[in-house]
Amino acid sequence: MPTIFSKIVAGEIPCYKIAESENYLAFLDVSPLAKGHTLVIPKKETNYLFDLNDEEFAGLQLFSKTVAKAIEKAVPCKRIGVAVIGLEVPHAHIHLIPLNHVSDINFSRPKLNLPKEEMEEIAKRIRGYLR
Repeated sequence: MPTIFSKIVAGEIPCYKIAESENYLAFLDVSPLAKGHTLVIPKKETNYLFDLNDEEFAGLQLFSKTVAKAIEKAVPCKRIGVAVIGLEVPHAHIHLIPLNHVSDINFSRPKLNLPKEEMEEIAKRIRGYLR
């Protein structure tokens, strides 16, 4: 059964796209912990991050690093936090979260509800820093 992320990859569900390659996709989380909170996924539907083969796993990490560097320049923060939980959607994914305090990566915190225009602007700013 296709996941919501597979439907995003297929273009069936829209997203605030940050970056895309042949094998990976990065887009803003629609229920972010912080402005700029981005999800990075392999396009290949794989339930668990550690089920990716070594090449796919390494590729996802390197793709995430490129995206994280762009987020860091586009969104005021001290660091980009990285989280892999894997329980919310059965499709491997990495959370990249702008951090100013360690509590910024607490997933039990209330999520932000940002207007479409602000999400589009954040995505545009991040894309502007990609090389």
